[in-house]
Amino acid sequence: MFFNRKEKKEDKSSNFIYRRLQKVGIITATLFATIGIGSGFAFEKAEDASIHTVYHVYSDGKYVGMLSDEKQIEQLTENKLQKAAEDFDGLPLTIGTELSVVPENVFTVETDDKQVLGKLQNMLTVEAEAIGIKIDEETSLYVKDMAEYDEVIQTLTLQTVSQEELAEFEARNQSTEPIPPLKEDETRLVKIHFSADLQPVKGQVEPESVRSVQEIVTLLNKGTLEDKKYEVQAGDVLGKIASAHNMTTAKLMEQNPGVTENSLLQIGQELNVTVLEPLVEVEAHYESKKVETIKFSKLTEKDESQFKGEKKLKQKGSDGKKSVTQLTRMRNGNVIGRSVVEEDVLVESVPEITLVGTKVIPSRGTGKFMWPADGGYVSSQMGKRWGRVHQGIDIARPSSRSIFAADNGVVTNVGRHGTYGNRIIITHNNGYKTLYAHLAKMDVKVGQTVPKGTKIGVMGSTGRSTGMHLHFEVYKNGSNINPLSVLR
Repeated sequence: MFFNRKEKKEDKSSNFIYRRLQKVGIITATLFATIGIGSGFAFEKAEDASIHTVYHVYSDGKYVGMLSDEKQIEQLTENKLQKAAEDFDGLPLTIGTELSVVPENVFTVETDDKQVLGKLQNMLTVEAEAIGIKIDEETSLYVKDMAEYDEVIQTLTLQTVSQEELAEFEARNQSTEPIPPLKEDETRLVKIHFSADLQPVKGQVEPESVRSVQEIVTLLNKGTLEDKKYEVQAGDVLGKIASAHNMTTAKLMEQNPGVTENSLLQIGQELNVTVLEPLVEVEAHYESKKVETIKFSKLTEKDESQFKGEKKLKQKGSDGKKSVTQLTRMRNGNVIGRSVVEEDVLVESVPEITLVGTKVIPSRGTGKFMWPADGGYVSSQMGKRWGRVHQGIDIARPSSRSIFAADNGVVTNVGRHGTYGNRIIITHNNGYKTLYAHLAKMDVKVGQTVPKGTKIGVMGSTGRSTGMHLHFEVYKNGSNINPLSVLR
């Protein structure tokens, strides 16, 4: 086969006819030599006869027929190329069929030019000189020229990176200067990679095979030029439609902007269910540098001086800072992976340390009761008062309003109760119980174990009370006793 650019086809159209002239010369010489050896008499008799030249035409080594005028081949190929040029404007075209012509001198001309030219018309093919896109050793896509090939590559690349990023990347790669270190909060493109090896190759193909830049980009992205559509039927849901077309629901929604899991599908609605099989994907790598916070850790230490359940802050925590250089990989605009390239600690974090009590809280009382208020005095004794029996003592005018557990024990009652107002009862598990009434606030709950001296509430004047004070009662084996008999 031979290939010619459109602008040179006129110069070469006659040359290909004589492509095998050397061979033809040998054949012709042999022919005349044979005639000469046969008989000189034949030439003498034929001196007055007319000798004609005919042309035997071969296509790819096979005999086609005999023509009376070789210029008919030139005209035929010229017409063929001209017609193709009208249909494929701008493409360099050439005849793809290889022809050879063998001239022969004869006395009698017996040719059928019309039949032979008809055969040639059907046999001649037109090819375009184009640039093939070689994808992993296979070439099946063609563009007009290198300019369009470069445009395809750039269009694919700009689907993942910006024009500004690409320009900066190319300028940096062409520079002989060393690459400066990344600055804080800076991101830069460091690599562009295609999932397949793409190479431009020159080739001759049928003109119909040469596609536009946009068609090639679509084919490379999707593996097809036409989207497959599905019309929603009664009872359809996204998951069912996706499964029927070998897709995930997420992919189906991605290909149909505006469609979400909460979308109400309409019967007859068209959905794009094209299963994309990209021939090539673009991967871009970015390096970025930023300062990140190092969250402080929280630690605990055992403290035998505190009761179980009690906590105390020993050391306040503070966050640190670190400089992180990260590599982000993106494919077709989507993040597919991240990894840390380098990490430098700028400020160390300080852990928060909390002391946690381990001391066992005794639930059994000692039998020795402490004063349940922060100072104060007995404003009313136990006994008969105003025609009724006063079952405890009243403590008033304390230094502060805090109320304390008189001995170790377990809280068995917390809440409002009649004339007592807000009341707490502690069982000391040694036959004793204590009662604290008229409280403004209660700081314990039922079931809680409280050691002697634990703050359990705040002095108040709830219930039937003539002023702010604590009403305090003590019971021994179920019998009410005078608190002053056990208080120390």
